[in-house]
Amino acid sequence: QVALVESGGGLVQPGGSLRLSCAASGTIFSIYVMGWYRQALGRSRELIATITRGGDITYADSVKGRFTISRGDLKNTVYLQMSSLKPEDTAVYYCNARVPVGPPYWGQGTQVTVSS
Repeated sequence: QVALVESGGGLVQPGGSLRLSCAASGTIFSIYVMGWYRQALGRSRELIATITRGGDITYADSVKGRFTISRGDLKNTVYLQMSSLKPEDTAVYYCNARVPVGPPYWGQGTQVTVSS
């Protein structure tokens, strides 16, 4: 079992920055990919960024060049540094962890609101 807890959301003005954190606990050795998703009101959940156990990283085109995913030294924490935020980045952001067997794990989500 893996538990994920996100933090760092909030209200920010357009052009501002925020850093989200996701702390994983439990059988974290089984995780082979961690990622960030977001879901805006009335829209489906969207994949934002992923980082593999080996450190390979992918980004959605909508955030490439503005968001950076990284991992803590102990590899049980994943960060999402968000810069040049736009109103369309407003969403609930979810941390995700994939394991070899069974469905992925999800955090409870953290709200990010970009508004002046």
